[in-house]
Amino acid sequence: MFTTALLGLFWAALSWAKPMRRSMQVHESRTSPPPGYTLTEPATSDTVLTLRLALVQSNYTGLVDTLYDVSTPSSAKYGAYLTKEEVEAYMAPTSQSTSSVNAWLSENGLHATVLSAAGDWLSVQMPVGTANDLFDANFSIFTNSVTGKQAVRTLAYSIPIDLTGHLDLVHPTVSFPNPYGYMPVTDVSFSGLAANVASGPCNISLVTPACLQWLYGIPTTPAVSDGNGIAVTGYIQQWPQETFLEEHRPDIDPTTTWTFVSLDGGTDPQIPADAGIEADLDTQYTIGLATDVPVTFISVGNNASTTDDEFADLLIDTALYMLALSSPPQVMTTSYGDDEEYISENLAYALCSAYAGLGVRGVSVLFASGDGGVSGLHYPEETCTTFIPTFPSGCPYLTSVGGTWLIPETAVNFSSGGFSTFFDRPAYQDTAVEDYLAYLVNTNVGLYNPNGRGFPDVAAYAVDFDIVYGGEEGPVSGTSCASPTFASVVSLLNDELLAAGRPSLGFLNPWLYSTGMSALNDITTGNNYACSNYTTGFTATTGWDAVTGLGTPNYLKLKEALGL
Repeated sequence: MFTTALLGLFWAALSWAKPMRRSMQVHESRTSPPPGYTLTEPATSDTVLTLRLALVQSNYTGLVDTLYDVSTPSSAKYGAYLTKEEVEAYMAPTSQSTSSVNAWLSENGLHATVLSAAGDWLSVQMPVGTANDLFDANFSIFTNSVTGKQAVRTLAYSIPIDLTGHLDLVHPTVSFPNPYGYMPVTDVSFSGLAANVASGPCNISLVTPACLQWLYGIPTTPAVSDGNGIAVTGYIQQWPQETFLEEHRPDIDPTTTWTFVSLDGGTDPQIPADAGIEADLDTQYTIGLATDVPVTFISVGNNASTTDDEFADLLIDTALYMLALSSPPQVMTTSYGDDEEYISENLAYALCSAYAGLGVRGVSVLFASGDGGVSGLHYPEETCTTFIPTFPSGCPYLTSVGGTWLIPETAVNFSSGGFSTFFDRPAYQDTAVEDYLAYLVNTNVGLYNPNGRGFPDVAAYAVDFDIVYGGEEGPVSGTSCASPTFASVVSLLNDELLAAGRPSLGFLNPWLYSTGMSALNDITTGNNYACSNYTTGFTATTGWDAVTGLGTPNYLKLKEALGL
């Protein structure tokens, strides 16, 4: 006979092995894995998954409406940013959503950990066998034939019908890791700067802070406002080690460095062999351009496993960290991205909502657009046939930064740009994008979504940036150069606004596409061809284009546009 204690253990084990059944419906699915991935074999039933559950936010529409209220120059609420608690009230799930999802997990012997201050993100662990039963899924090992990248994923999963409207998504399920990595920066030298330069501090083969200051009118005077700051994100085992102030900014205290923040085991080892090109680039050019604006380097994650979808998790964790701060840095720049084809639409919207929340807090969120032209984040191993938008550049609640080169500036061919397949075109883009579509006429018809959110929004120089890396000096190129450059300009403008007793710029796009547009250098030549043997893509032209956006910064004109 079983004792009472043994019966309890028996029923607990039974509930773990066979989840209680409810009426189910498919929640997310894809017909096949992304290009290059094939199903290798079923995942073993005892493989433990760490799943993130996003709950439906109680007032997403109100959050977005408020974002535009505080970000549109013509609005009476322009610059009236909300507090952490006020934003959380929009993003928090209803009590019914929270209790319904937790009750469902509990009845199946599972307990979730709350990840976000608003309570809209949870984390729960379970073995594959349980996940297959709980979600009517088929978690399997998928392998990329070119890189060998592996991921445990399913092509579809279901949730109980009665959780519709409460549970937004489960991750990672139908989203796949990018097998080619998430880092746009490249160390290939283009050696194109000197060809068109006859004078000024740019008449060399390497771009330096002095060159960018001359090119864009960026001031060298130190920032003075309290509370100003730039957050630089560091992913995929990228850590900064060195600055180049003694050589390139001798007017700045040579001991100036970054404030280090660790999330999920993120580190910052100061060993030459561990230096990161991306991290050194981003910190050297924010510190070197945004004079005396405090820079925070956020190191997220330290996992080199071939089965993890680390990038989406890192984006989630970074956004939730920033949202939880009572006074976050007013600018966040990220030099990483993904291709939309690797992630689910639900996940894209959930992350984009987090960036909307940051915008309501007064944070300018900037992302490099990518380095594959119209083929996505990277140039493809084989010639592409359709245009691939990048993520999160397609999110309408952030500012995407493309790339230029040469002087006078022209679009650099790797500058990723195009139109999202997930997000519709926001109203602030209507006039600018419709003008560009009229310019295109029937060019590239069927290769992109003309109703999608267009990107990039702006651009900056992106070729042959001189950095110090592992004790060596040399050039790097990519839109990873452009995003910290534009972010530094925004941060210096914020400093002047704060000094004048005015709020920081916050979500930039409604301003950029209206009063700020005339303060940018319009880039009208170049293209980002990448498909059909590099003969198909978008071209730059007058006004907004899907290569360089609205153009590159002109600091003095931007000040004038702000009434400074």
